[in-house]
Amino acid sequence: MPRRVSFKGSAVFVPITRFAFFVLGGVAGYEVALLNQRAQVIPVTSPGWEIVTIALMVLAGGILGYFVGWILASAIVRLVGGLDDVLARNSGLELLVIFIGLLVGLGIAALLSLGVSRVPVVGVYLNIPVFLVCGYVTAYVAQRKAAEILRLLGVKVRPSVSGGPGSKVLDSSALIDGRVIDVVKAGFIDGDLIIPRFVLEELQRVADSSDPEKRVRGRRGLDFVQQLQQEMGKRVHITDTDYSDLSEVDAKLLRIAGATQAAIITTDYNLNKVARIQKVPVLNVNELANAVKSPVLPGEEIEVKILREGREHHQGVGYLDDGTMIVVEDGREMVGATVKAEVTSVLQSPSGKMIFAKAAK
Repeated sequence: MPRRVSFKGSAVFVPITRFAFFVLGGVAGYEVALLNQRAQVIPVTSPGWEIVTIALMVLAGGILGYFVGWILASAIVRLVGGLDDVLARNSGLELLVIFIGLLVGLGIAALLSLGVSRVPVVGVYLNIPVFLVCGYVTAYVAQRKAAEILRLLGVKVRPSVSGGPGSKVLDSSALIDGRVIDVVKAGFIDGDLIIPRFVLEELQRVADSSDPEKRVRGRRGLDFVQQLQQEMGKRVHITDTDYSDLSEVDAKLLRIAGATQAAIITTDYNLNKVARIQKVPVLNVNELANAVKSPVLPGEEIEVKILREGREHHQGVGYLDDGTMIVVEDGREMVGATVKAEVTSVLQSPSGKMIFAKAAK
């Protein structure tokens, strides 16, 4: 769900802005009424009708100004409420480029106002939206192209990390697991999702593995990245940020989470432990699964493809769609076949879930 942004003074700012534009609209309506008296665009036959005409024009101008102020105030509230995101996502140099872009827009608006102010009656009032539109557009363009502008000026810019409070960093284990997709669809994930490029590269290496089982898991992870992008749109950010001084992916994830004030979403038991030691917020999908009802209960019959032999004699091993391991008694001779099995027990721990079953006769 998209975040709603606001600032603390909006409860006072919005009604004041509406009232101010109501007054400005009324003044504009009064001036139009005086102009009508001189030009007689709308003929007035008596002093009484003259007063009624002035009152109606003042009222119409006030109502129009009220709605213009309403729209403008709402836009400003959203703009100011988004400043926290802008500050979190941009470096000091990029903010300087945005400020210069704003000044350029105001300069363009000042030139345009020389012609706009000559428009009869409403010209003076049109200057306000001209300045707002020009300033906003040039600042927006500068924000979107800040890195490229700085590179053209010869300034080396380190790739910025999208994020901020409420954001989540996904590791490869959470993407392969796939249950995070259902959590997102249920609306339990707020903020943006950050997927580092080195995590995608790790998934690609797994997808290119010679081991068929690993290859399937890697491809599942890449498919889930696409599903997240379709589900959340612009709230999913692929960042190029990397740390050449670190070789371990887990260490990079911890640093990027600290830099963005984000939490890590994972199913990796060891990463979960290290993150808690380093005081990095972590959301373990397996711990979430512990808090909800298991989708498979003892006594249920499930269909599973046995992929390999188990550790113990006569055991076969298969997996559910979410990667959960199923140990099937008397399944050793059924490797490669899809069989029906009756669940005997479900073992759930912070390191994952394991299902024990026996082949149905």
